[in-house]
Amino acid sequence: MNKAIFLDKDGTVIKDVPYNVDPDKITLLPGTAAGLQQLQLAGYLLIMVTNQAGVARGYFTEAELPAVKNKLQELLKPLSILLDGFYYCPNHPEGTVAPYNISCDNRKPLPGMLLQAAQDHQIDLNASWMIGDILHDVEAGNRAGCRSILINNGGETQWLKDNEFREPEYICADLLEAAQYILSV
Repeated sequence: MNKAIFLDKDGTVIKDVPYNVDPDKITLLPGTAAGLQQLQLAGYLLIMVTNQAGVARGYFTEAELPAVKNKLQELLKPLSILLDGFYYCPNHPEGTVAPYNISCDNRKPLPGMLLQAAQDHQIDLNASWMIGDILHDVEAGNRAGCRSILINNGGETQWLKDNEFREPEYICADLLEAAQYILSV
């Protein structure tokens, strides 16, 4: 079985530009490269899991998402970092575009994307981590059976800890600090 780091995209790995699919606006956040390098060298698979409600809301099409994945790979490849998986949920129950205007188990805070990735990549969820910048990320990781880290960069605006799954194991400033914590425990 493999161990993995599940990564939220916007506000965790890259600068959060709302509903962005323009590759020219995608930039890595400080600490991302060094943190991902350390985690990959330690044997973790790197799996992106991202809600992409812009599809359901009609801001962009699902066909535009591969360009986002390709830009991420392009930014990471010169640093010898490889994303082992890229999972996204285009759905939102308040969307305006059918068939994406639905609720589903893949949309974080539910763990569907993590569970699918675990099946696809033979991942031991108990040996894995979810890192994100909002409590929905934390909840998805905890519901999947992972340990979770919240990057507190101002992305979380609600701070609703209304169930036991919304409590991160650790809170930090960036992916480098998250990696250092993971590798120290």
